[in-house]
Amino acid sequence: MALTIMKARLKGAQKGHSLLKKKADALTLRFRLILGKIIETKTLMGEVMKQASLSLAEAKFATGDFNHIVLQNVTKAQTKVRNKRDNVAGVILPIFEHYTDGTDTYELTGLSKGGQQINRLKKNYAKAVELLVELASLQTSFITLDEVIKITNRRVNAIEHVIIPRIENTISHIITELDEQEREEFYRLKKNPRQEEDNACQGRSGKAKARVGRSG
Repeated sequence: MALTIMKARLKGAQKGHSLLKKKADALTLRFRLILGKIIETKTLMGEVMKQASLSLAEAKFATGDFNHIVLQNVTKAQTKVRNKRDNVAGVILPIFEHYTDGTDTYELTGLSKGGQQINRLKKNYAKAVELLVELASLQTSFITLDEVIKITNRRVNAIEHVIIPRIENTISHIITELDEQEREEFYRLKKNPRQEEDNACQGRSGKAKARVGRSG
């Protein structure tokens, strides 16, 4: 009974190890893809921010300082962020997406002085905001996956190097004990017929001596 239970535990541990290993491999693959996207997005982000800063300088040169005008006229954000979820091997990853809500307050700015520079400025910073949201989503997923992969790998190593060897040692010990009991039982059964034969021989010898004594 104990051997059957331990074999079932070993089978369960091996199956759990296999599943966790597949999960770790899937998470690692996604982790590497995200890392590549982060590097690509950061490189692109540098170029976009450079263009946005240049367009801001051009707009200020053409129209003067317009920061206070923008702050007075804008009452709510036009670009917003919503949160979604992605399931990767049972791990929930937050995904941030940007979207446009409402109309552009400065849609007709291009008709006035310096309007072309301001339109270019809006497009460049809109692209920068889009990349920032994407980068935030990638880095959040990166950190989440990093923690989960570490935990999963620790569990895989624990099962592989601690739990499974411990169960195998227990099974080996049980098999050794069972073999020892079987040998003892075999010797005992083998010894009993000899004892019965010796007893029978002693009995026959005793009867023969008794007959000899009576005849004498």
